[in-house]
Amino acid sequence: MRHTFKILIKGQVQGVGFRPFVHQLAQKRSLAGTVCNNGNGVLIFINATQEEADRFLSLVLSDAPEVSQILGHNMVMVAPRSFSGFKIEMGPLPKAINVPLTPDFGICPSCEQEIKDPKNRRFDYPFTTCTACGPRYAITQKFPFERAHTSMVEFTMCASCRSEYGNANDKRFHSQTNSCASCGIALELTDNQGNILQLSQEQHIRKTADLLGKGRIIAIKNTNGYLLCCDATNEKAIHRLRQRKQRPTKPFALLYPSVTLIQNHFRTTDQELQTLTSPARPIVLLEPKPCELTSLAKEAIAPGLGTMGVMLPSSALLSLLLRAFDKPLIATSGNIHGAPIIARNAQALALLAPVADYFLKHNLHVAFPQDDSVIRFAGNQKIILRRARGLAPNYLKPVPNAHGAILAMGGQLKSTVSFLPNGHVYISPYFGDLDRYEVLVRYKKSVQQYIALFGKRPSLILTDLHPQYQSTVWGKELAQDYGTPCTHVQHHKAHFASVLGENDLFATKEKVLGVIWDGTGYGEDGTIWGGEFFEYQDQQMTRVGHFEPMAWLAGDKMAKEPRLCLLSLLPEEYRSGLHHRFTPTEFKVYTKMLEKRVLETTSAGRLFDAVAALLLNINTVSYEGEAAMRLEELAMRHKGHAPVSLLPTEWHTHVPTKLLLTNILAAMEKGKDKAFLAHSFIYSLAMAIVQFAKRKKYALVACSGGVFQNALLVQELTALAEGEGLKLKFNRILSCNDENISFGQLCYYQHIKT
Repeated sequence: MRHTFKILIKGQVQGVGFRPFVHQLAQKRSLAGTVCNNGNGVLIFINATQEEADRFLSLVLSDAPEVSQILGHNMVMVAPRSFSGFKIEMGPLPKAINVPLTPDFGICPSCEQEIKDPKNRRFDYPFTTCTACGPRYAITQKFPFERAHTSMVEFTMCASCRSEYGNANDKRFHSQTNSCASCGIALELTDNQGNILQLSQEQHIRKTADLLGKGRIIAIKNTNGYLLCCDATNEKAIHRLRQRKQRPTKPFALLYPSVTLIQNHFRTTDQELQTLTSPARPIVLLEPKPCELTSLAKEAIAPGLGTMGVMLPSSALLSLLLRAFDKPLIATSGNIHGAPIIARNAQALALLAPVADYFLKHNLHVAFPQDDSVIRFAGNQKIILRRARGLAPNYLKPVPNAHGAILAMGGQLKSTVSFLPNGHVYISPYFGDLDRYEVLVRYKKSVQQYIALFGKRPSLILTDLHPQYQSTVWGKELAQDYGTPCTHVQHHKAHFASVLGENDLFATKEKVLGVIWDGTGYGEDGTIWGGEFFEYQDQQMTRVGHFEPMAWLAGDKMAKEPRLCLLSLLPEEYRSGLHHRFTPTEFKVYTKMLEKRVLETTSAGRLFDAVAALLLNINTVSYEGEAAMRLEELAMRHKGHAPVSLLPTEWHTHVPTKLLLTNILAAMEKGKDKAFLAHSFIYSLAMAIVQFAKRKKYALVACSGGVFQNALLVQELTALAEGEGLKLKFNRILSCNDENISFGQLCYYQHIKT
């Protein structure tokens, strides 16, 4: 006997071709009913026997589209309904939304084949997409994911596209981003004065490739925002881009035309290849082969570093361009140094004209501009360095919410916001440093977009403890505007809470050692924390150890001048050897500051800077983390050989960092190899974690903070922990750097008793 069944599928199921998939499956099994998007996921009604319904649901779950992610489902029998065949319907506009936002997907193999096929009607069409690929989050304006709710609403489908859209057997059946050269998005190529080059649509790509081959810098608008591109084999063009963008040494990413060429130029593991070709299409840090990069201007691309960021085209536009150019391109964020990525054409021309020679633009509005995500691997451990296009804004695990809509404002550097308006938490892509006015504007706009998108005003706002962070200042202002409470969460406790939350450790009965190492964070005692040990047990979080404090000199200048970190950490008898790094006036001022010792820090990041200053003679840096990255590169030269611990076996709650530094200095005076000492320094820190855990009888260790972006540290720690039977947990969905602070604030508030 047949009944009417109601099936709800929850998760990342909107904008991924889920309704067309259900429609085709129902037709194949001769079932009548309907499917639609609603505020909770995808809603299905079918008339079937119990056996047919069970089998249908089983197939929905097992054969779902590859880019979907099902988080939950239920099926119930309801009052009988009559259906004529099986149809995809537009559900009513929901009053409340409880579904994840769908991230952008890289071009799928099928669409990539179509744009290269002269017989296909989408041959050379640079905005080819289907239900499995294309922009989603970048063009979302409201829920649910229907064409009318996206930037694609501005483009009316032609008869051919409309036919595909309505054909149940077509790959573009109900594809909300469907378009073609006749009805879709149009390219325009201009010089940096805004003068339009009169070209046919088919000529834009070839002309752009020709200009790149002549050494020109092109600002290219991808579906997530602008990229600045030039020939990666042209050293003069790269140096010109560095000069114009005021980016003297920070590495550039490389955009490659094919996996084959990447494998020719770089050492790759199966994990790295799988990540490169995944729908997220992130940048992946790879180690170049020593003899294969004769054409690449390696030192100009990644000065002083042994890895390079590499990615494949994420869109049909980039795929066609790389096919025409047939060489690697520099592809760096289209912005002014330190500012957010640009997505509006007029703003791009106004701000990037001094940088780019030409602009390849289009007329699709990007609602949520995003940078490219960046990932590296430490053995089998994935380390997310930047979580943006393809990964944000979802955290695809249901989050309990008994407090209404919670807005977590995050930190100051690598800032994000987390919004919990329902049973899902939405974590924005990173914005950058909120001290930059343009970044703060983008940050504020995105918060307002989230509030409008979900139709929920926050009933609670969470901020960092630091009173001068822009995220804290504006969080307090928002709380006053909305008349809602505002609660502070200490920076490093938020880091710890983020890794506990990701790994479902709040319910564990086992005590957990939290190792939180980063640059800076405002401590509960008024000092600057950054090299911390915490304990979590039974909803309580306690600081149980830290690095030996050192003087905090000249505020944020320490992060930009490793020489200050070295001066602060070295014992007084060694300081005279640092005179040459300062002017006489500077040395006098800074030594007086040391004597007064107004403020102290336990920062692990500043320890790395001090060691880099010592071993690599680095006095100043041009970007955050540069000294630590170059120190890791030096240490990597010794990888495969045995390091030694430079720490004593007996120490208690304070890691003796000054002794560590003086031991390195003493070894240098004996002529020890600097690569050996850099490796031994990193090994010593890994050993410090193991020593602390063993001494305090912890079996479970959770690590977070920007220092754990260091792949060698993670590898050494993993090897030592395995030898001692310790269980390690890291951030695996979010970056371990300050991008996870907003999520950690949420987790801390929900799970820690204060």
